[in-house]
Amino acid sequence: MKSRSTLTAWLGRLDPQRLARVLATRNDATSPPEPRTVGELADRLQRPGAVALTLPRLTLPCLQAAEALAALGGAATPDALAKLLGATDGQAARGLDAVLETLADHALVWPDGNGTLRMTAPLRQAWDAPLGLDAPLEELLAGATSDELRGMLVALDIKPPGTKQQRLAALAEHHSYPEAIAEVVARAPAVTQKLLAHRAGSAPRQPQVIFFGSAGPVLEPGARWALDRGLLIQDRHRYGGPARMPVEVALALRGPGWHAPFDPLPPSPQLVSITPAEVQREATAAATAFAAHAASVLSACSSAPPARLKSGGIGARELARICKAAQADDAVVRITLETAFTAGLLARDGDHVAPTGAYDVWAEQEPAERLATLLQAWRDLPLTPTRTRDEDNKALPALAGAPPCNGCRQARHGLFAAAVQLPAGRAVTAASELGPTVAWHRPLADTSPTDATPFAAVIREAELFGVIARGALSALGAHLLADDVQGLTAACRRLLPPATGTARIGADLTAVVAGTPASRLAMVLDATADRETSGTASVWRFSADSIRRALDAGRTPGDITADLAVIAAGPLPQPLSYLIADTARGHGRVRIAPAACVLHGEEPALLTELAAHRKLAKLGLRQLAPTVLVSRSSLDTTLAALRAEGYAPVAETAGGTVRVEKVRPQRAAAAVPAPRQTGSKRGIRGTAVRTSKVPAAAAMDALAVRLLAAPPTAPEPDPFGSGVPVGTDTEEIVAGYAKHLSYSDVRQLAHAIDADTAITVEYVAASGSRTVRTLSSLELDPPYLNAWCRLRDDERVFTLSRIHSVMPA
Repeated sequence: MKSRSTLTAWLGRLDPQRLARVLATRNDATSPPEPRTVGELADRLQRPGAVALTLPRLTLPCLQAAEALAALGGAATPDALAKLLGATDGQAARGLDAVLETLADHALVWPDGNGTLRMTAPLRQAWDAPLGLDAPLEELLAGATSDELRGMLVALDIKPPGTKQQRLAALAEHHSYPEAIAEVVARAPAVTQKLLAHRAGSAPRQPQVIFFGSAGPVLEPGARWALDRGLLIQDRHRYGGPARMPVEVALALRGPGWHAPFDPLPPSPQLVSITPAEVQREATAAATAFAAHAASVLSACSSAPPARLKSGGIGARELARICKAAQADDAVVRITLETAFTAGLLARDGDHVAPTGAYDVWAEQEPAERLATLLQAWRDLPLTPTRTRDEDNKALPALAGAPPCNGCRQARHGLFAAAVQLPAGRAVTAASELGPTVAWHRPLADTSPTDATPFAAVIREAELFGVIARGALSALGAHLLADDVQGLTAACRRLLPPATGTARIGADLTAVVAGTPASRLAMVLDATADRETSGTASVWRFSADSIRRALDAGRTPGDITADLAVIAAGPLPQPLSYLIADTARGHGRVRIAPAACVLHGEEPALLTELAAHRKLAKLGLRQLAPTVLVSRSSLDTTLAALRAEGYAPVAETAGGTVRVEKVRPQRAAAAVPAPRQTGSKRGIRGTAVRTSKVPAAAAMDALAVRLLAAPPTAPEPDPFGSGVPVGTDTEEIVAGYAKHLSYSDVRQLAHAIDADTAITVEYVAASGSRTVRTLSSLELDPPYLNAWCRLRDDERVFTLSRIHSVMPA
């Protein structure tokens, strides 16, 4: 609680502008309901989960400085920290000042009123052995007796004071001087000096397993001499564990020339000159190609929704089919599927993944709007779509529903940050050279284990979108970095030409479309021709089979000719007209009726030919009349066999009319379980809770003024008669059952229930297993909470008393 009180005091001393900066940096702490006091704000800022989500956003020098401060016990003067990092002057000192300012903006490290830097407890616990160092002397000797401390002082030739606290302070003061420790070690036996030198350069060792009945711990050679003088401390809480070396001793033995690693400046990749026009030209080509490919991929999914594996996701066979149908490579297909699913254009529909109604709206938009939708989804995608192998080199399906990964999201943000800092008119020689710089900006971000260079998969995805072009950040990347949706759409409009509404149809029976084809154009060509290539230019080829497919779908030769004439840039070539006429002439000459089935036609010679055809013998055809045959095979089997042999039969319904083989596009009901609308909400079971629409986040400067004007802390309400009122009925019920939650957590959980918003909780099951779950569609049924669990993708019932912490979703 000490770090919370010092953080509360520091926040209370800030001016409104500086506090507003902290609130803007850590906006997770201002989620509704907004904090009422700086004490409640400090509580939110120091939640372990909130700190864990903040760390991946930090740069390498920020983490290095935080680890060094953790090695110093989580509290040290700025001078001591600078000395440990070797940043006492010059560029390194200025870099450290900027790093400490950044850590303070994140409320992770702050100065207390006595000139000491403090750090939040969850951040201190992020390292088991920061810099390979153990805990400070005073922490290791917290359980020592007064006589043990006296013996250490006597062995060091120091007169022991009277009380235990004084003796501990005297020992800590002696160990705070590296020269004094070096002098003591110089008098040690050679075996002890060797042991201490080895232990100073290695990380603390874990305790070994001790079996009951075995002898006590065996000391290493030379350890007793060091233990008697406090150079090593026996851990009382780890029976049989190795003696531990205080951080003061380890740093003294490492010598004055040793410094913790500190890299205040990012790596400097090799740069070349580049003009904005070259960047824009490359970005335009990449974005245009991706937009066209994405439209082809989703069109293929609309025509034949891909099947899901039993284990979830879309497997290699379905991915290969989509790649072939869309004429796109695997990376583009995976990115399109993941971003479209996130944007709500695709959804799970039973054992398939099908387009939703939103896809139909998206398909009618211009390419710029389509691309902007997918780019926005890609920016915050919690995974790397093009990662095809896991750590065990096993194939990963697409849309496998992997758990969200904040590190994957931060890898993209690190790429944007690395690219935007390149000098104007300069670019890296190869985009892959940005990898080390991305690692400097986001060292905790995830990189694929199969990447040949750091973050190669993320960089490749950015190049496919046109976000990185010719080794520099394009206008698309600049707007993604700023999270400017309107600016991103405008940039897409500047880069991408409008959808092409016409095709150049040649005498070689091909249709060529430059740019992204309009929805109507793609629909006509997909119905009458086979797509051969896709990208900046798409090519379709007409054939007898493709024209027959259109005729089977109920189109007449006149309809096909009229549709193609509308989308053609000029008159239809004569070979195409002949192809349509010839295919139509043979189409339907033989009709197949279900009866088991029956074949009939107007030409006796043709029916006789079918009955005598060797390759059709397996159908069991038998001639009943000059114009009638009967088959032992089903209608669909007979239809497929005749078509395979070059005939063009049509199927009939039981009523004798031609069966139209037009497949209606399959549509999923919704991307996710539909959330309830705001207004009248379900809150406590059996009652309707009237809530107003959740307001937009308050301006940070106004919130800062209100927080500084309020008392630093407020008494926590007790729902069982302490006299301190509880805010709402829902807060009173939640506080009465969720005993592990602070009042700040109670407020946020109650608000999520009343406002029908998602919330993330840490839940401990009856078995003792601890999980973090994001819940939505909350319904309070004391002492239970009914909710949709995104971890299990199903409705679940949670016991309020087993919820241990709460965070905004």
